[in-house]
Amino acid sequence: MTAPSHPAVDRVTETLAGHGLSPEIVWFDDAVTTAPLAAAALGVEVGQIANSLVFTLDGDPILVLTSGAHRVDTDWLGAQLGGVIGRASKEAVKDATGQVIGGVAPVGHPAPVRTLVDVDLAGYDEVWAAAGHAKTVFPTTFDELVRITGGTPHAVEAPKGER
Repeated sequence: MTAPSHPAVDRVTETLAGHGLSPEIVWFDDAVTTAPLAAAALGVEVGQIANSLVFTLDGDPILVLTSGAHRVDTDWLGAQLGGVIGRASKEAVKDATGQVIGGVAPVGHPAPVRTLVDVDLAGYDEVWAAAGHAKTVFPTTFDELVRITGGTPHAVEAPKGER
């Protein structure tokens, strides 16, 4: 049986191949649009899910790859980055990534998007990211995410003592 095909997933696969990677794209029967759903479907810890969240930083898109184990503190992160982080509209997400909310992958975008990679993901040997569609994921590592996205490792919430 051949794997399903989707244009956004094909772009992700091509981008990964361009970085020398050929992970198996896992297709689910149903959409796994949240970290808990994806973790349950994969049988892994929710912290191993690398959520791809698109925000705006002073109006420009920014992709934050965050561990499914916590939320991005947009006020704190915006202050760290010297700007204001806002929620991106579904249209802004689609324009920046070529993908829709719920299936945004770390790569395969029409143009580079400034990317931050949650340092908490480094605590796992394997992490899972969306592959361009809400029914798809692929395995990777923290170091690979940083490399293939050109991302910057960064905390996405204040250290425990500052909260």
